[in-house]
Amino acid sequence: MPGRTPIVVGVDPDPARRGALAWAADAADRRRLPLLLVLAQNLPTPGHRPTGGRPSWEEWNESLHATGERALREAVAFVESRYPRVGVSGLLAEGHPAWVLEEQARHAAQVVLGSWHLNARRELFTSAAVALPVITHSPCPVVVVPESGRAARQPPYVVVGVDGSPESAAAVDVAIEEAALRGATLRALWVWHAPWLGVPDEAAVQECRRLLAETVSGRAADHPEVDLRHEVLSGHPVEVLAKASEDALGVVVGTRGHGGFTGMLLGSVGQGLLHHARCPLIAVPRAHGR
Repeated sequence: MPGRTPIVVGVDPDPARRGALAWAADAADRRRLPLLLVLAQNLPTPGHRPTGGRPSWEEWNESLHATGERALREAVAFVESRYPRVGVSGLLAEGHPAWVLEEQARHAAQVVLGSWHLNARRELFTSAAVALPVITHSPCPVVVVPESGRAARQPPYVVVGVDGSPESAAAVDVAIEEAALRGATLRALWVWHAPWLGVPDEAAVQECRRLLAETVSGRAADHPEVDLRHEVLSGHPVEVLAKASEDALGVVVGTRGHGGFTGMLLGSVGQGLLHHARCPLIAVPRAHGR
């Protein structure tokens, strides 16, 4: 599709892990965008065999490329068999997956990654080790799809976290579009989190509702068909948003980019959602907003 910005998806060579690929293919089909499948392979360790002949890294590299090309062909076939209207291509790249996907994000409509809910120590060196740097530096939305995700509840809904910041306003734009594309309700959540003040009084709740409506107001004008619901809830943002994600199509949050998360996703909160969200997490940089 010449001139159309692609959705980029990181491909797992394991054919049993197709959650992110299926989500990206569905998104490309709904948005009428091309799909670029990226399989990144780290460089092998140089070395020579003591028996002579070709260097071991050269043979390893050939084997690595052959395996990667086969995995890409299978992934392309997976998409073509399910979404014949999607223009799909593959890219086999050498380098750390985070670095490769950061490069591809510069020219993407979205970047889609897979995630596996492991223990915190193992995740630090696997899916989160890729997702965090990509989210931090990507100029486009990044979608992290849990491979062990739950089926969305019917009727479907999308969740967006709002805190009054420009970052969360950009997230609202993307969330409304997602809800419209998927025929879903949009739950806009403002989370009251001030443990030292206890439960908010009615005046505080009303002020939160005003700020929530102010952020969302007018942004849904292009999609009047979306059922928009405002909710003010008390608790820790990770716990509230993770609970709301249990039966959702997706949970959308804003990011500062180039240095971490803002508002509801400050520091450990963002990592908490990467670990605990049970639906796709859509991280939207401020630069993507209107």
